[in-house]
Formats: sequence, structure tokens, C-alpha cells
Amino acid sequence: MSSFKGTTIVAVRRNGHVAIAGDGQVTAGDTILKSNAHKVRTLYDGKVITGFAGTTADAFTLFELFEGKLKQYNGDLTRSAVELAKQWRTDKQLRQLEAMMLVSDGKRIFLINGAGDVVDPERDAIGIGSGGNYALSAALAYLEADSTMSAEEIARKSVQIAASVCIYTDDQINVEVL
Repeated sequence: MSSFKGTTIVAVRRNGHVAIAGDGQVTAGDTILKSNAHKVRTLYDGKVITGFAGTTADAFTLFELFEGKLKQYNGDLTRSAVELAKQWRTDKQLRQLEAMMLVSDGKRIFLINGAGDVVDPERDAIGIGSGGNYALSAALAYLEADSTMSAEEIARKSVQIAASVCIYTDDQINVEVL
């Protein structure tokens, strides 16, 4: 569950805003299938942003399930994340999904995975996917060194840096901000 080739997603919190950025590359083995995929989306009438690392079918399944949880729990991000993780871990079919998600309501950020984890990062950034650690490292450096950059600018630049070193990451970047 720790590495998905073909995806870089990073979430950054700064000055009361959260940005989630993702690259657009989709790969099969060592072949690029697509470079303009949208792996970052808004849910729940634009009140929640999410980024996804994993296969496309799994992404659509999890986006739909998570939005259902948000509706069921009136937009409560924490409860929705925990309930999705529980369902994902215990449901025989969902357990087969190989994926990770970053979700945010503009205040909190959570990483959710099929092992039942709901992780609230201790710092103001977190990354997932094959280039996630590169983007995370860049984001943490920007957060520490440059107080003038917005969450969106840091997220975008961090994925650009990941794209320069990770062969499974491209510079076709989508960003959503709350």
C-alpha cells in the first residue's frame, strides 16, 4: 500500500487554506497512457477536496463512497473518513482496492487507506503516490523557508519538483483549494 506508480498527490495547509495538488500522468508498467488525468476533485458541493493515488476504477468507487459518507454524516470530515476506512477495511470487495486518498475540508487533512488508517499529519503537508515523498519534501522546505507563498503555490511547485525526479510523475498539475 505504500507506493503507487503513476501518481503524485500532495496536500499543503497554510494561512487558513488547504490545497491538494496532483499530477496528470497515468501509467501501465513503463508506458504513459495519459498525461491529463484529474486525480484531485471537489466533493460535497465544493466543501471538501480530495486527491487519489491508485487505479482509476478504484478512484471513482472511493470518491463515490466518500461523498456518500459525507452526506450521511452532514459533512463531518472526521466521522466520514473513519467510517469510510472502517468499511474499506472490513468489506470483502472493497478490501481489494489498492489506493490511498487525501481529503480536506479546508481545515483538517486526512490520509485514508484500505488498511483502516485515518492519518492526520503532524505537519502542514502530506504526500502520497510514487512521487509523494518528493513532493512532501519540497512542500516542507517551502513551508519552512518562504512565508510569502500560498498553500496553492507550494502544492503546485512541490508536484513540479516531484515531476523533475520521479519518472511516474508529470507536470500536468491540477490543484483544488479550500
